[in-house]
Amino acid sequence: METSKILIGYAIYLPIAFLLTFYVSKTLFKNGKTFMLDIFKGREEIAFATNKLFETGFYLLNLGFALMILELNLYENTYQNLIEDLSYKIGGFSIYLGIMLFFNLYLFFRGKRKAKENQTPELIPVN
Repeated sequence: METSKILIGYAIYLPIAFLLTFYVSKTLFKNGKTFMLDIFKGREEIAFATNKLFETGFYLLNLGFALMILELNLYENTYQNLIEDLSYKIGGFSIYLGIMLFFNLYLFFRGKRKAKENQTPELIPVN
C-alpha cells in the first residue's frame, strides 16, 4: 500500500516541478532577450544565442535538482503525510527556482553594467 502512495506522490510532484521550471524559464528568457540585446549592443545573433545557452543551463540545473530531491519518505502510511511531504518538496523547489531566477536577473544586470562600462565615450569636437 505504501508503494502506491509514493507513486501517487511522484505522479503529482514531477509534473508540478517540470511545469514550474518551464514557466519560470519561459518568463525569464523571453524577457531576458531585451537585456541580451542591450548587453551585446543590438547584435541579435550573439544575443539570442547567449540567451538560449543560459536557458539550456537553467533547464539542466533546475530539472536536475528537481530529480535529485525526488525521494519521498512516508514514515506513516497516510495521505496526510504524503501531502505534507509533497508540499515541503514543492515549496522548497519553488524557493530554489526563485533564487535561480534572481541569480539570473543579477547576471543580466551585471552584464548590462559591464557593457555600459566598456562603451567608449563619444568625443565632442572642440572648435
